Amino acid sequence: MPKETKKKSKSKGAKPKEAKPIAIKKKDSSKAIKAMSENGEKKSKSKGAKPKEAKPISVKEKDSSKAKKEISEKIEKKPQKRKTKLSEHTAFKNKDKKKKKNRKAVWVKQFTLAYEQELQRLQIELLKWQKHVIANDQRVLMLFEGRDAAGKGGTIKRIIEHMNPRGARVVALLKPSDRERTQWYFQRYIQHLPSGGEIVLFDRSWYNRAMVEPTMGFCTDEENKRFLKDVPMLESMLVKNGIVLFKFFFSVSKSEQLRRFDARETDPLKQYKISPVDREAQERWDDYTVRKFQMLNETNRTISQWSIFRSDNKKKARLNCIKHILSKVEYKGKIPAEELETDPEIALSGIDEIRYLEDNIMTGVELPG
Repeated sequence: MPKETKKKSKSKGAKPKEAKPIAIKKKDSSKAIKAMSENGEKKSKSKGAKPKEAKPISVKEKDSSKAKKEISEKIEKKPQKRKTKLSEHTAFKNKDKKKKKNRKAVWVKQFTLAYEQELQRLQIELLKWQKHVIANDQRVLMLFEGRDAAGKGGTIKRIIEHMNPRGARVVALLKPSDRERTQWYFQRYIQHLPSGGEIVLFDRSWYNRAMVEPTMGFCTDEENKRFLKDVPMLESMLVKNGIVLFKFFFSVSKSEQLRRFDARETDPLKQYKISPVDREAQERWDDYTVRKFQMLNETNRTISQWSIFRSDNKKKARLNCIKHILSKVEYKGKIPAEELETDPEIALSGIDEIRYLEDNIMTGVELPG
């Protein structure tokens, strides 16, 4: 016992022992030195070296759907490239040209070539007819009606494209001014009626009061009803006075109208066509259909009949409209009547459209615009 207490007392005041160096064998020492030198070289190289690229982290199945959704949204947000199109008549004019170094081949649909060839042939006929109109002091009035983006403006453009501008003009009136609102409704249109030897094309006409104005709340029900009673009498007076009257309604489907609205927003050359009421035309589609049915019932008369053109395919609608015009007039050098026959699936009479609407308006079937 006394020996153990002495050892404890000595250890209390004793200094801590110094750590002894670990003995390395001669064989192992050379390996250790070599490893240390290699580590030092690696560190020195790593200071000036570029950081390694991070390896892609694997995405879990749950996160992969989110990632795909984000990528698809980014792709959709990117502005779409506008398709470049050949100017009309270019393909037909150059289809037989020989291959040269400074010329480039372009793929064109067979339908496009056939359309351009047929359009040129009909435009030549329109010029013959215009000469007859001028020579005989005839007065021609054409009213182009239909929903927004139905193809009215494009058809008008093709009709007058090669006509003499002194004998053909387009009337596209803006919304009535404060002064015009106090006038007789037809007054602002009457001043634009054709004179002798003139063809006048109305891009929308007094029929605004039959569809657009009552649907959008721009006129009262009383004004709409009065218009529908008055307009047949006015048109009867015009025809009996010697004016050749055409009334065209271009009918487009709801889905095709929406596609054309979207195209207007992305195409810088169609920006002028954008209207604040465009989108409302989609929302009030059924209201427009009811107004159209009412308008045709009240204003389709024997003396001033409506002609309906299905215009989901604009090129077919243009050709059929021009054929219809030429088939109803007489002029020198007119082509055979067989070549002016219209497609019954594209061109319909007002009576046929009224019957179709009567049979289907209450069935829930999507009706043409």
